[in-house]
Amino acid sequence: MGGGPLGSDESEEASGQMETTSREGAQAQGAEGGQQLPFARRTVDGYLKASFPWYGLDEAFTGPRWLMQVGTAADGTVEHGSTGHGDEPSVRNDATEDKERFAVVVTVAANPVRHSADGTGLLEATSVSSAAWLAGVGLLSFTWPGQLDHGLRDDWLDQQTETAWVLADDLTGPDWSALSLPVDGVPTSFHYRESEFGWVLAGSTREGVHVGAYGRGMSAYGLGFAVIKDISAYA
Repeated sequence: MGGGPLGSDESEEASGQMETTSREGAQAQGAEGGQQLPFARRTVDGYLKASFPWYGLDEAFTGPRWLMQVGTAADGTVEHGSTGHGDEPSVRNDATEDKERFAVVVTVAANPVRHSADGTGLLEATSVSSAAWLAGVGLLSFTWPGQLDHGLRDDWLDQQTETAWVLADDLTGPDWSALSLPVDGVPTSFHYRESEFGWVLAGSTREGVHVGAYGRGMSAYGLGFAVIKDISAYA
């Protein structure tokens, strides 16, 4: 998709890799019956392999913190990952009252256009749009419209994933507003949008990474972000 969140047409390999990684995570998260998933049992090993700092909510947040998953390139390089805060979410459906309060922070390495591992093509550059798209897809993974049966949810998720891609590709469009939140104590501009499923935001940090976030039941307006000093504390 030309001009998409991950860059140019020449970089389909990278966009496919990030999409595949994210969809696999979405499918793993989308357990039938809305069962809560044991994120806290995930190991910290993948996070420790990253060459960039991880971000989470700052110390003003005193609730539970837990690991989710990391996304890797074909050569095993860690490119992005997520950390959870608050209630471990189950898949929301209209048949149950939604009382969950959570915020997930997505950290994306800021990479320029670069050669693929086999040297045959280019990997797409990452941008704020990359973080916005991953956050949008992440929120969808915990959503189950009540009017759909299990067999139709994959089709719905494919459609909504494409919509999230289009929205992330137009961060200056009318679907997004500006929101200033502290990052490592410094006021930082984010792109922000709300939907019936929750909220999504994305911005960049001074540490050379892009940060996305999504949540439900927890207002984005009072959040702050900071480098995670010890990622193992989330395990």
